[in-house]
Amino acid sequence: MFSDTEKARSAVAPLRRNLVLIVVVVSLIPLALTGFIMLEEFGKAYKAKVFDHLRELVQKHSHSIDLFLNDRLANIRVLSRSSAPENLANSTFLRQKLGLMREEYGAVFVDLGLVDTKGIQVAYAGPFNLTLADYSQAAWFKEALGNELYISDVFAGLRGTPHFIVAVHKKWGNKTYLLKASIDFEAFNALVANIRLGETGFAFILDRQGEFQTKPRFEVILNRGPYNDLLKGKLNPERIPVVLRPDAFGQESIFAMAALKGGEWVLCLQQEAQDAFTHLQSARRMALYIFLISGVIVILVSFLLSRKVLEHIHQAQDQKAVMSRSVIEAGRLASIGELAAGIAHEINNPVAIMVEEAGWIEDLLSDGYENQAENMDEIKRAVGQIRTQGDRCKEITHKLLSFARKTDPAPSQVQVNLLVEEVLGLLTQKTRYANVKLETYLAQGLPPVMASPAELQQVLLNLVNNAVDAIGPGGGYVTVRTSHQDGQVLMEVEDTGEGIPEANLPRIFDPFFTTKPVGQGTGLGLSICYGIVNKLGGTLSLRSNVGQGTSFTVNLPAHGGEAATEEDKTGKKAPTYSPRQA
Repeated sequence: MFSDTEKARSAVAPLRRNLVLIVVVVSLIPLALTGFIMLEEFGKAYKAKVFDHLRELVQKHSHSIDLFLNDRLANIRVLSRSSAPENLANSTFLRQKLGLMREEYGAVFVDLGLVDTKGIQVAYAGPFNLTLADYSQAAWFKEALGNELYISDVFAGLRGTPHFIVAVHKKWGNKTYLLKASIDFEAFNALVANIRLGETGFAFILDRQGEFQTKPRFEVILNRGPYNDLLKGKLNPERIPVVLRPDAFGQESIFAMAALKGGEWVLCLQQEAQDAFTHLQSARRMALYIFLISGVIVILVSFLLSRKVLEHIHQAQDQKAVMSRSVIEAGRLASIGELAAGIAHEINNPVAIMVEEAGWIEDLLSDGYENQAENMDEIKRAVGQIRTQGDRCKEITHKLLSFARKTDPAPSQVQVNLLVEEVLGLLTQKTRYANVKLETYLAQGLPPVMASPAELQQVLLNLVNNAVDAIGPGGGYVTVRTSHQDGQVLMEVEDTGEGIPEANLPRIFDPFFTTKPVGQGTGLGLSICYGIVNKLGGTLSLRSNVGQGTSFTVNLPAHGGEAATEEDKTGKKAPTYSPRQA
């Protein structure tokens, strides 16, 4: 069997789990919510920063490319204005100028040429044999005639290699010529291809018809995603749009665009979102690691904290158990004090008889031996009477000592009927003096209960003492009943006293509450009874009617065991009791 302390500790065991759970939930949920909100806000800010960076980057490079194109156009314009028309019509002069321009700008300029209004190239300097080449049907020539300054799209032309042309008008007399220069595609393409972002970012140039003006680093499908929107006019590159969408292969990517060459070309920049948001993903992983480490720390701290709390609770329970035993012992001693007067008077009668018989024996012995036979018979009778009265005293003191021994809280199987008769035997003299008649109705075949015998004696003694005290000087009845119902053993103490006022009923089991005069009660009796019965897993209830009396019922769980026999140890047959008849 477990002790009361062990039971209390086992009852407190779920508290540790609940305490750990509460600490973990209260600590981690706010941490998780705060971390989630902060990560979301950080993610939004980081994405906005990435978008702004891409917008600034594409704008910067678009200005650089426009500057490159305008510089090349300006080079040709300066050559046109600083040179006489007859010199420009001289191929040797053009070769000299082309050499100087290559020395200054590298291999950007491929060739120079002067074309008349009929599309015939009258002078040429370059690696190809294009003197007197006819450009009258070329698209770039037709467009250049209508513009003083002109930059063409990339095309293959007569030479069969990608290039584009910058051209300016040159007047010679009443005639107009075009001074043109071919720009190397590879040099221009390198200018765009060098735009890199992370591991997956790349750039390229499109015209408004969807023709590539530079070679993209990776494969690009123009009829899907934002490029399709651009070609359909749904995106305005003048505003440098930056969008996050899946690419043609379903990979989430960032697209940025900026207008070039007065809106005829578009600089496109594309980068996978996972690559662009690498630092954001690292921050999220770091936050997850911090949360997991924090969770482990919180769980460890909660376990240590719950352990400390439970240690304090166990100490408090131990102190409470010691105090409870002390209170029960004090109540027991108080009950013994109340019994002392009646016990003393009950012992006084047999002692008086013993003294009287001893005096009679002394008188007989003083007579001498004249009537020795008769005296010996009388002496034997007196000795027998002394022995009888001594046994009576022994029985009384044995009951008192049995009740007065120190309380043993260890539970054992208790036969309730035998315990009732033992306790009521101590109260016979008190009830006689109080003009109270004791009645018992003990049901046969009661199963035992698991309880401390001394504590259960204390409960019954307190209840009967209170019942006797509740009956006025006019006398009355105290009835003790036992019964067995639905696996429960019931012990009822009923009196015919004045009853308990309704206003006092809610406080009847409170410690130190009493309605007795000052000095006649401590107010602990019913509180002790309630605590003991509750500890045994039972209930203590009452019903009271003012002017009719009060009844207290102790309800204890029955324990499997041998039921009480029809005759108890005193040899007295216990009367059959039916709860309904009672």
